Amino acid sequence: MLELRPSCECCDRNLPPDSPDARICSFECTFCEDCVEKVLGGRCPNCGGEFAPRPLRSANELAANPASTRRVHNPDCAPSSLSFSVTRRPS
Repeated sequence: MLELRPSCECCDRNLPPDSPDARICSFECTFCEDCVEKVLGGRCPNCGGEFAPRPLRSANELAANPASTRRVHNPDCAPSSLSFSVTRRPS
C-alpha cells in the first residue's frame, strides 16, 4: 500500500493525500509537479526513475488506511547536471 507521503522531498511543499500535484517514482519518492518539471527534469534524483501522478485514495479507504505523516526533505535534491550558477552583478 502506498504511504502517501505528506510533502515534496525537494521543496518541502505540503502534498495532502488528495493533491493532484503529487508525483511519485516506482520507489514512492514523492515530489510536487513543479519540482519534477522545473528542477528535476522528469527524473527521480534518488533512483533515476520516471515519475507518475500519485494515485488518490478514497475518503473511506483513507479513514481506514491513513496517509503517512513522515516527511522526507532533501533541499539539495537537484542533480548536479541540472544545477546552475548565479552570476552576481558588479556593485
